[in-house]
Amino acid sequence: MPLNLSFLPFLNRIEKSVLDAVEHEVEWFCLPAGKLLFREGDDADAFYLVRSGALAAFRDGALGRPDLIGYIRAGEPVGEMSLLDETPHSASVYALRDSELVRLPKASFERLTSKHASLMRELSRMMLARLRGPKRPAGSEPRVFALISTSPTIDLDYRARELKAALKTIGTSCAIADETCADWSASQLDVLEQDHDVVLLVARFSDPGWARRAMGRADRMWLFARADARPSTPLLPDDPSPAMRLKLLDVVLLHPGGVTAASRPQEWANASDAARVFHWRQDQHVADTARLARTLAGKSVGLVVSGGGARAYAHLGAIRALREAGVPLDFVGGASMGAIVAAGIALDWSDDELDWRIRKAFVETNPLDDWTLPVISMARGEKVDRRLKEHFGDVEIAELVRPYFCLSSNLASGRPHVHRSGRLRDALRASIAIPGLLPPVVLHGQILVDGAVFTNFPAREMRAFHRGAVVGVDVTRAQGLNPDDFIDPPSFFGWVRRHGLKSPPPIASLLMRAATVGVADHRDIGREAADLLILPDTPVDIRQWDRFDEVVEAGYEATQDMLAGINDEMRARLGLPVPPGA
Repeated sequence: MPLNLSFLPFLNRIEKSVLDAVEHEVEWFCLPAGKLLFREGDDADAFYLVRSGALAAFRDGALGRPDLIGYIRAGEPVGEMSLLDETPHSASVYALRDSELVRLPKASFERLTSKHASLMRELSRMMLARLRGPKRPAGSEPRVFALISTSPTIDLDYRARELKAALKTIGTSCAIADETCADWSASQLDVLEQDHDVVLLVARFSDPGWARRAMGRADRMWLFARADARPSTPLLPDDPSPAMRLKLLDVVLLHPGGVTAASRPQEWANASDAARVFHWRQDQHVADTARLARTLAGKSVGLVVSGGGARAYAHLGAIRALREAGVPLDFVGGASMGAIVAAGIALDWSDDELDWRIRKAFVETNPLDDWTLPVISMARGEKVDRRLKEHFGDVEIAELVRPYFCLSSNLASGRPHVHRSGRLRDALRASIAIPGLLPPVVLHGQILVDGAVFTNFPAREMRAFHRGAVVGVDVTRAQGLNPDDFIDPPSFFGWVRRHGLKSPPPIASLLMRAATVGVADHRDIGREAADLLILPDTPVDIRQWDRFDEVVEAGYEATQDMLAGINDEMRARLGLPVPPGA
């Protein structure tokens, strides 16, 4: 008996005879939760349609773990792009929950599309709509979250109500389902999802039946833990849900007032293999609740800033302008000098503190003037090490207020290395280790140098890090050398007699430029991942550390000009007020 495909909206516009032909060719099957449909790189042998359930697509990740591309829900096709252009699948697709699919084999697909023009026309319309639409279609976002408490002392109902109230203020409808819904049928939960933007499934390990069902139903899991407790061993059940196996899990660490931390955030991240750690502080309850709600709704804002030596001072001006405008900065990341600026935001430094610390570390005296006879680098790097320790201490990345990452370049693998854990200053030291100028960092047997060598503007990595808008500030410029410095240059001692030991010789700029020439000459790579791209005009040499104020002002003015010209849709994406009637 042929299957009824009326549940697929895009097929409703073709002639009934064509629909009948398709219905006679398709095969129906079930894909259990967690099972693979096809793997990245596999040849496309069929066209799939999701009848019920949900799938998730991943590809080899930019963040050192599978990169979630998006969710595929009932009524959506799977694998059609690869089938049409005869290329291997660009992502691996797994069932996120028990799902029903229909399969049209490649031979049947080719015969039907060549015979029935209306079928090919509707498929083309659907794919063009996807390509012309937003970078992430609405259906690709996580909508069902399992909130799981690790302690009976956590008032999870209260936390869920706070999140629901915060979601309402940003125009996102939310439903909460707790253990009283344990006996609900799958169809009842389906209706709950259809009627709300976000569904929170509240569960506790003390009720293992409902907890397993909630975890098995979730697009993503948030594990709630107390900072004044330690993770148990094992922390999670033996039969993990697909969301856990696919690493779609975050930790929300609660910080009650007046208590002493009993563990470090990284311990919770390690125990759960979490992708991110969020902090919900009692003394910053309103701000942290709003940030978590934006993350749930896919309305968070991620700021990514590039490297660029002294030109990266422009990021401080850009950040000041963004904050003045009211743009929330929920996730931050960067490379090279941008990694240091981004770390200040992740630590919740104010504009004044960020200004003061960057001046003290890089402007008042040159951090790269501890010259040495070169064996592996021109500078010993001891001054840089001292300044990083002075300003960042021993704080770990998982302890930062805002989720953060930075990039270095792994010379052993020839790929970017993403730092999402470990001691912050060690990651920063690797991210700014310009080859030949500063000694490289050796970490776990890998040789790490400046992140700008491979990726100076990690907007793609930011897009993999969160689901909302990406704001990028890129000061990468191809021009970075003064030709006059290389015409009849003096000897080293002649340079010292003329300029002193504190002024870096032209070889410093030459090494910086040589290390980043690839990304500078291909500077559009990665920029397409930014929703809002700010390009300050900063015509200074990357070693001119004393030109702080003018570069900061250039970043401020460029950002103000960009914000003044954005449309209402972009204002809404950035969490800014939209004029009435827009």
